[in-house]
Amino acid sequence: MRTVFLGTSDFAAAVLGCLAASEHRPALVLTRPDRPRGRGRRSAPPPVADAARKLGLPLEQPEQINDPAVCALAERAAGAEAVLVVCAFGALIKEPLLSAFTILNVHPSLLPRWRGAAPLERAIMAGDPHSGVSIMRLTAGLDSGPVCAVAEEAIAPQDTYGSLAERLRRLGGELLVQVLDEWERGRPPRFAEQPQGGVTYAEKIGPEDRLLDPALSAAALERRVRALHPHVGARVARADGTLLGVSTAALATGDTGSVPAGTLVAIGDPPARLLYGTRAGALELLAVQPPGGRPMDAAAYLRGHAL
Repeated sequence: MRTVFLGTSDFAAAVLGCLAASEHRPALVLTRPDRPRGRGRRSAPPPVADAARKLGLPLEQPEQINDPAVCALAERAAGAEAVLVVCAFGALIKEPLLSAFTILNVHPSLLPRWRGAAPLERAIMAGDPHSGVSIMRLTAGLDSGPVCAVAEEAIAPQDTYGSLAERLRRLGGELLVQVLDEWERGRPPRFAEQPQGGVTYAEKIGPEDRLLDPALSAAALERRVRALHPHVGARVARADGTLLGVSTAALATGDTGSVPAGTLVAIGDPPARLLYGTRAGALELLAVQPPGGRPMDAAAYLRGHAL
């Protein structure tokens, strides 16, 4: 099966690796242009560009993916009958690509739940017991096209974005290759329209999502910390207005006393536990990162920083 791959993120790079190792090795990889990244804001390629180069795959990074020239480029590389595979590209695919090719989208959720940009983070934040991968035909709507294959994966109580994404990127790559294998053998995918009920949207993670809001419960904030680790990171506001990064947290147990909502409290003698008060219960911050500093456990942080 002749394929062209469109993707950008680490998740997409892993799916690309699975596709490249199959009989459906892409004739062309399309990804976003290099962008400034990190504290130094130096221009750097997206993960899919790095992966494509390591795999020896032809690579293009067009400024506008929906430019007719990109459509012509894909057709020259793989032919008019090629299947385009999209995974976490980060921009809406529109005409003329939609009409020119059959486009499969590898989406890490159990559609129609969590359409959109941040399905894994939102699933963990919501306390969903399961996530998964859906293979769908891309349409003009946002992740609303018909689905041909689904694989489910349990979300464990200790799962972070990193641990869940690692399993789902492998699952997504395997499911995609299975669909293409069957298609190559003369059994094209059977697409079914998504149900009208149960639609939810996974909005892009913004600054407000990173900040631990004491109006939520400790259980909700513990899920938020896991959902944003290690790629984005949660933060908590100190009394002086600075933001303290939070890498790991847990529901506070034992004799912690009363912790006012929105307050950071150190307990122990010497102080070794760092608690944050919420609307319902206290959250224990286990690993933190001060501004401009390195990650450390709470006891080490309390030895060098007064609250």
